[in-house]
Formats: sequence, C-alpha cells, structure tokens
Amino acid sequence: MIELMRTNDAVMLSFVETLLRDSGLSFFIADQNMSVIEGSLGILPRRIMIREDHLEEARMLLKDAGIDGELKGV
Repeated sequence: MIELMRTNDAVMLSFVETLLRDSGLSFFIADQNMSVIEGSLGILPRRIMIREDHLEEARMLLKDAGIDGELKGV
C-alpha cells in the first residue's frame, strides 16, 4: 500500500473514506489507533493508504471532488 494523503481533519477523512468506499477502491486508514492514544486531540495525522494499482484512480477521484490539494506530493 502507498500513502494517498494524510490529514488531521476528521471531516475530510470521513469524506475521502466515503469516496473511496463508494468507488470500490481498496484502502486502509493508518495511525487511527495512535490518534486514540494521544487523546483524540488531532495532533497526529491519519494516513489514507491505498493499493498502488488504485493510486491513479483514487487521485482522479479526489481531483474530481475538488480536494486534490490534500493529496500527498501535490
């Protein structure tokens, strides 16, 4: 898996999860447990990891949704 994006924004995280899930793309939210350990203060960003063969499709999906500025490496 490769990192698609990272964010502290719970609303953005939920939105991207929904987009990816509805599109049938395989993904994993990393560092979710670290956020709980830190007390859910939002200090540690959570990473959205996606299968490498789904990366371009996921990037286009986020671009079409107008949030491609959040992507890693942009």
